[in-house]
Amino acid sequence: MTGRPTTDGEREHALTAIIAAYNEVTERLKDAYDRLQREVRRLREELEHKNEELRRRERLAALGEMAAGLAHEVRNPLGGIALQATMLEQELGDRPAAVTMSRRIRDGVRMLDRLVSDVLGFAQEGVLELAPAPPAAIVERVVAVVESTAAQRGTRLVIESQPTENILCDADRLQRALINLVQNAIQACDDGGRVTIFTGVAVDGCGVVFRVTDDGPGIAVENLERIFNPFFTTKPDGTGLGLSIVHRIVEAHGGRIRATSAPGRGATFELYLPAARRSEA
Repeated sequence: MTGRPTTDGEREHALTAIIAAYNEVTERLKDAYDRLQREVRRLREELEHKNEELRRRERLAALGEMAAGLAHEVRNPLGGIALQATMLEQELGDRPAAVTMSRRIRDGVRMLDRLVSDVLGFAQEGVLELAPAPPAAIVERVVAVVESTAAQRGTRLVIESQPTENILCDADRLQRALINLVQNAIQACDDGGRVTIFTGVAVDGCGVVFRVTDDGPGIAVENLERIFNPFFTTKPDGTGLGLSIVHRIVEAHGGRIRATSAPGRGATFELYLPAARRSEA
């Protein structure tokens, strides 16, 4: 220290430096606080989403358990009703009105039995039997199942595939999900329509996408958010469980499903599944 008195200019300069430092620290604190607030909001939204998804899964599990119990209770009597209707038809073969009524009963039983099968499929949790599988091979098996239905309706099946990694999946269940989507697409098309089944690498490069596209009338905007809800259907003879089953199968594989549509321009369903790790493939 020199003992020299501090001049007004020096004091002003020091004060200016202190104020500048204070302003800089304040600005940094404000930026940090803003970042913290954004992160808190993001985490809160993520938590709310996860909680809602957890609640949804719990509701679906409870609904599935209840539905399975009801389905088992209903299926046994259905078998007896169908048998009695067949016997009645044989005994009353000379009475056309009675035969017609018997056939209607059997048709009704078949419809109820299909509903029971869908309910059991929806309720089925089970443990996935996971194994590495090439996506293209799964699509080949799907096409083998649905091609006769497509031919009967005059629908052209177009297969597009890109090289992909294997996926770790329960091939039977995944095949069932894709068959459901492709059959829906075929039904949505007019005679001479087209259904495209695409497999390739997901846009983000992580995993595989299966895409089923039809050129039918599309899905109404107000229905897009509801089509995966259990028992929601727009078909007169639909059970409303097909897409719910697809959704559960995809979820069980750690994947996700997305539906997009424009009325009059068809619909597209995309299944995103993680690729098998190299140690699993």
